Amino acid sequence: MAQYQITVDDAILEGLFQRDGGVAKLVESVVNQILQAQVQEQLKAAPYERTEARRGYRNGTVTRTLTTRVGRLVLRVPRVRNGEFSTELFARYQRSEQAFLLALMEMVVNGVSTRDVAKVTEQLCGTSFSKSTVSDLCKRLDPIVQAWNHRSLAEHRYPFLLVDALVLRSREDGRIRSRAALIAVGVNDEGYREILGLMLGNSESESSWREFFAWLKQRGLSGVDIVVSDSHSGLVKALQTEFQGCTWQRCQTHFMRNLLDATPKA
Repeated sequence: MAQYQITVDDAILEGLFQRDGGVAKLVESVVNQILQAQVQEQLKAAPYERTEARRGYRNGTVTRTLTTRVGRLVLRVPRVRNGEFSTELFARYQRSEQAFLLALMEMVVNGVSTRDVAKVTEQLCGTSFSKSTVSDLCKRLDPIVQAWNHRSLAEHRYPFLLVDALVLRSREDGRIRSRAALIAVGVNDEGYREILGLMLGNSESESSWREFFAWLKQRGLSGVDIVVSDSHSGLVKALQTEFQGCTWQRCQTHFMRNLLDATPKA
């Protein structure tokens, strides 16, 4: 399977992720798993594992908070009996955040790979994890990432919907190929925005957009009054079919930036 790399305008990226409660929950879950993997790496043993290589034992966790662009994270930092758990994650997070968030979105699209996890953990923790630790972490992260992209949307109505396509690039047979990830950002009935989902598709194809919108509605998307998008004919036709009676507004880049800036933060 081709592994796609997301490319997106930095200003749009900043707006998409800023104070997104849905993404914050995903990031919090993933970072907590990374901390658990790091203590496993430090102790050279999984919980309850009997091994001569073991260098110590866990002693519960202590709660710490981390303020990020997506929101405030509550993290469970491992403690080590008769010793100290050492991590650079808190010091390194801010300068690695944009690359980390993009990597998470690529995991949503591609699935979680050992290569991506190894890269992310080294960026955040400043050290390389063993192959076995990376493999175990992949197994734990994949269901978390997929559950986030398939979570129920029935808790809120989303009167405002912004849809777009992110450019994805991959190298196949020595050539750079492009695809699109269809993305929806909703503003809920409490005035907060969140990324609702991503799906690989053809940004020019009506059938791809209809499949994407049907998937969002199956997950509980409702109450849409206004949709903002670009004017691709396939997209507009799909909107007319799937969101009959909604007001459509053509999107321009500066309009999208202003809109994201003006929307209340979670």
